[in-house]
Amino acid sequence: MGMIEAIFWDMDGTMVDSEPLWGIATFEMSEAMGRRLTPELRERTIGGSFRNTVDVCAAHAGIEITEDDYTQLRSTLFARMNELFDAQLVLNPGVCSLLTALNMRDTPMLVTTNTERVLAERAIAAVGREFFTGSITGDEVPRPKPAPDMYLAAAERVGAQPSQCLVFEDSFNGMSAAVAAGCRVIGLHAEGAPAPTGVVPLRDLHGSLSLEGVTPELLDHWWAAIEPAQVPN
Repeated sequence: MGMIEAIFWDMDGTMVDSEPLWGIATFEMSEAMGRRLTPELRERTIGGSFRNTVDVCAAHAGIEITEDDYTQLRSTLFARMNELFDAQLVLNPGVCSLLTALNMRDTPMLVTTNTERVLAERAIAAVGREFFTGSITGDEVPRPKPAPDMYLAAAERVGAQPSQCLVFEDSFNGMSAAVAAGCRVIGLHAEGAPAPTGVVPLRDLHGSLSLEGVTPELLDHWWAAIEPAQVPN
């Protein structure tokens, strides 16, 4: 079975408490497009790409979107997110201490986020760029999550098989991407929220969704209980 060869971290909702901020900006954008999203439709945008979010808003408002519209909406949304990040972005409990301990082991770690590079840099800096071997963002792969491209690229970058890589994810899109790539996945999703087959919930391993108290030694212990996802040939 071997040891953990690399760890890949989703950002929004997993390492930083940014999903409420994305919710603010997304609801505002949907209102500007003509119709405020319902909470259920907002859920469909979590962990997805910018285009997916715009498409959900446009369909709800019953409007057509041009490439020029995408460009303008992207600029407006990202400017708003920069404001919110500067004012309200905080790390989730336990993240910094676990990253610090793993960094002392020289475990390769990458940030793997659907957020585009221009905005992701702010959040990566808030967490601590020094913890990571690198990062891959949603605009740097052919297909963002829920496609497996990002996690396949991450495994290739560190020279490991996906089955020997551990992923922390909180959204259905992100967990689906990691499972499709063949990684081992710990889910930080809320109780009752759907998760792909093969994901092991953090609450089942640790009794909560918080990373407080999680150590590298605990990850080693859990690793044996987490089966790699079965990827169809």
